[in-house]
Amino acid sequence: MLSFSALSQTTFEEDEETIQNTIDARINQAQKDIEKNAYFEAQEKYDQALELAIKIDNQKSIGIIYSKIGKLQYIIEEPDEAIKSLIKANEVQRFAKDDVNLAETYKTLGNVYTSKKQYQQALDYYKSAKTLFEQEGLDNFVAEVLLNEGITYINLKKYNEAKTHLLKSISVAKRFDLDKILSSAKINLGTVLINLGETEDALVQANEGLKMAKSNHFNNVLNDGYLILSDLNQEIGNYKLANQYLKKHIKLNDSLLSIKRSSLSQEKRMQLLIDNQTEYQKKQLADLEEQKAANNLNKLTTILSIALITILSLLTLSLYKNNNIRLKTNNMLHKKNAELIVSKEKAELASKTKANFLSTVTHELRTPLYAVTGLTNMLLEEDPKPNQIQHLKSLKFSGDYLLTFINDILQINKIEANKVDIEPEAFNLKKKMTNIIAALNNSATDNNVKIHFEYDNNLPENFIADQIKISQILINLIGNAIKFTKDGDIWVRAIKVSEKDELYSVRFEIEDNGIGISEEKQNQLFESFSQGSIQINRKYGGTGLGLSIVKGLIQILKGTISLKSELGKGSKFMFELPLKYSEKVETEEVVNYFNDISEIDLKNINILVVEDNKINQMITKKILNKMKLNCDVIDNGEDAVNMVKDKNYHVVLMDIHMPGISGLEATRLIRTFNKDITIFALTAVTLEDKMHEFDEAGFDDIISKPFKQEDFEKKLYEALIQQDSETV
Repeated sequence: MLSFSALSQTTFEEDEETIQNTIDARINQAQKDIEKNAYFEAQEKYDQALELAIKIDNQKSIGIIYSKIGKLQYIIEEPDEAIKSLIKANEVQRFAKDDVNLAETYKTLGNVYTSKKQYQQALDYYKSAKTLFEQEGLDNFVAEVLLNEGITYINLKKYNEAKTHLLKSISVAKRFDLDKILSSAKINLGTVLINLGETEDALVQANEGLKMAKSNHFNNVLNDGYLILSDLNQEIGNYKLANQYLKKHIKLNDSLLSIKRSSLSQEKRMQLLIDNQTEYQKKQLADLEEQKAANNLNKLTTILSIALITILSLLTLSLYKNNNIRLKTNNMLHKKNAELIVSKEKAELASKTKANFLSTVTHELRTPLYAVTGLTNMLLEEDPKPNQIQHLKSLKFSGDYLLTFINDILQINKIEANKVDIEPEAFNLKKKMTNIIAALNNSATDNNVKIHFEYDNNLPENFIADQIKISQILINLIGNAIKFTKDGDIWVRAIKVSEKDELYSVRFEIEDNGIGISEEKQNQLFESFSQGSIQINRKYGGTGLGLSIVKGLIQILKGTISLKSELGKGSKFMFELPLKYSEKVETEEVVNYFNDISEIDLKNINILVVEDNKINQMITKKILNKMKLNCDVIDNGEDAVNMVKDKNYHVVLMDIHMPGISGLEATRLIRTFNKDITIFALTAVTLEDKMHEFDEAGFDDIISKPFKQEDFEKKLYEALIQQDSETV
C-alpha cells in the first residue's frame, strides 16, 4: 500500500509529465501556425507554452521557447525584440548546457544581425553555432550555417571567403539531401562567381539552383533567385532576359509581402487595443458631460476635480518618463550582455584554435620523430661500431627528450580542455612508490643524492585510484627534486591524514635540501612554461611544464597541493589526495608476445602497411620483419582498398593523412565489403576530440606514432590471437 507522500510524489510526476506533453503540443501547433503565416496565433501558443514551462521549472523547454519566440520576431521583422528573446534563450541554454538548441539560438542571432547589417557580429554568432553543431556531431545542421556565412561574406564583398563557405555548404547539403539549402547555396554562388570573373560557371550554378527551387516550390529561395539571375544577366548584357527575371521577382515578391502583411495579426490586435482605448475615453467624457448636466456641482468640487486630474496627469507623465528610462537602461544592459557573450565566444574560439594548432604542430613533429626514434633503435640493435654507440645514444636521448616535450604539451592541452578521464583500479601504493624511487635512483646517484622513503605504518598499502596519474605526479615531483639537488638528500613520505568509511586522506611529501625557490617565483611556479629563472633554465634544463601538469592532475583527482621553500635551503612539495581502501590487488600476468604463435602460423599471416612516407614505410616493415611477420607496403588509400579486395589480410596498419583519399575514407570503403579484418590507425593524431571519427570510420584501435615496441607488439598479438580463436 502506497504511503501518502509516495502517492503525492507519483501524482506530481504524472502532472508534470502531462504539463510537459502540453508544452510540446503548443510548440508543435505554433510551428504549424508559422508555416501557415498565422504569426499572432503562433505567438499566443508560445506564450502559453512558456507559462507552463516556467510553472514546472523546465529550463530546457524555457530556453527552446525563448529561442523560437526570437525566431518568430525575426520573421515578422522585429529585430530588436528578437535579440532580447534570443539573449534570454542564450542565458538559459548555457546554464542548462543544452548545446544543441544553443547552437540553433546562435544561428538565429546571426540571421538577426545580418538583417541589421551588423555583419561582423553575425559572423561571430555563425562561427559559435557551427562549432557547437560540429561538437555535437550534427553535420547536417552545419550546411545552413555555412550558407548564411557565405551570404554574409557576399554582403561584405569578400567573395573568395564567400565562395569557400558556399562550396562547403553545397557539399554538406548534397550529403544529407538538403534541397532547399542546396538550391539557395547554388544561386548565391552565382553572385560570387560573377564577381570573381567566372561568368559561365556563375550562370550554370544559379540556373541549377533556380530550377531546383522552382520544382520544389521553395518560394523564398525562388524569389531571391529571380533577382540574382536578373543581376547576372544584366552584368553580361542580356537585358531582355534580365528584365524578364526582374518582372518575375517583383510579381513573386509582391505576392509574398501581401501574404506576410495580411498575416501580421499582432499589429491588427495592437491597433484594435488602441481603438478600444479611444472609444473608452470618449465614453468617459460623455458620461462626465452627462453627470455634469445632471448634477449642479459647485465650483469648489470642480476646482478639486481639476486639481486631482492635474496631479494624476503629472504622475502619469512621471511614470511614463521613468518607464522610458527603465526601458533604455534594460536595452543597454541587454546590448552589453550580448557583447560580453560574443567576447566570451571569441575567447572560447581562440582557445579551440590554440588546441587545434597544438594538435597540428605536435602531429607534424611526431611524424618525423617516428623516423628518428625508429632508425636510432634499429642502428643500436644492429651492432654499431664502438665509436658510433655514444653518438647514437645521444641521438636517442634527444629524440626521447623531444617526445617527452611533445607529450607534455599534449597533456597540458588535454587538462585545459577537460579531456582527461579518471581510470581507477586497485593497486599497492607502497610498492608503486618503491618502484618509482628505484627507477629514479640512477639519476639521483648521478647527482650524489640519497633518497629516503618513509611510509606511515597506520596507512594501508592497497587502494583504488588512478595509479597512472599518481605515478605521473610522483615522477615529476621527485624528478624535479633530483634535478635541483646536488650532494644532498631527498625525503619521500606517505602519511595518513584522516579516515572515514574506507576513504583515506593521504598526504604525500617530497622534500629536498637543494637550491630552493625564491618567494617571488613561488607564486607563478605552477604555471605552464614557468621556471625559477632564465639562468636556472639554462643550467638545469627542462620544459617548465612538469609542475603545471602536476597541479592539473591533482585537481582532476580532487586533491590539493602546496609548497614551502627557502632559497638556498631546499623545497618541500606537499599534496593530499582522497584514496579508497582496497582489500586486495590483482596481480598482472606477464605476457611474452608472439611466443605462443608458432613460426608456421606466422608465415601464413599477412599484414598490409598503408603509409605514404618512405622512411616510415621502411621502419614499420623492419619492425614487422623482426617479429617474423610478412607485410605488403602501399602508399595511398585507393590501392589499399583494392589490395584488401584481392588478397586475404589479417591486419591493416592504416596511416591517416595521405594523398588522394585519406585513411579514414579508405577504412570506410573497406568496411563496406569486409567487416572482419582488423584495421589499426597508425597515426600521429592524438587529440581525443577526434577519436569519434576513427570509431565511425570502422577502425578497431589506434597506435600513436612514435609508439613503444611492446605496446605495438601487444596490440598485434591480441588481434591475431583473437582472429585465430574465431577461425577455430
